[in-house]
Amino acid sequence: MDTGQGGGRRESGALESQVLGVLWASDQAMTGADVHTALSAPELSYKTILTVLTRLQAKGRLTREKSGRAFTYRPVPDGSATAAERMAKVLARGADRSAVLQGFLEAIDPADEDLLRSLLSAPRDPGDRT
Repeated sequence: MDTGQGGGRRESGALESQVLGVLWASDQAMTGADVHTALSAPELSYKTILTVLTRLQAKGRLTREKSGRAFTYRPVPDGSATAAERMAKVLARGADRSAVLQGFLEAIDPADEDLLRSLLSAPRDPGDRT
């Protein structure tokens, strides 16, 4: 899948993360069209976004509700969702992502930073490829 940034494939799970970030940043349920528009990524088709939403719903990460002829989606909160939700909202607001993430790294315990590094370098589930 072309990323629109000089070619190549998107990182595993990156599109799912972006879609979840958009949904976490919203105060209301969103349709596939709402998510597609919010992503501001013209290289992505509407159908691709619907596929990602369907996969996330099947994984239990989203709830889906019929609304007219469309479905609306909401992220499913879990025990760790509160902090993740706040981070996603800050990142989705168009803030300087690098500064936000750097501030986060400076604020966490070094052991948590090591854990985060190991999570980032761990192989991803092949089913997460989007």
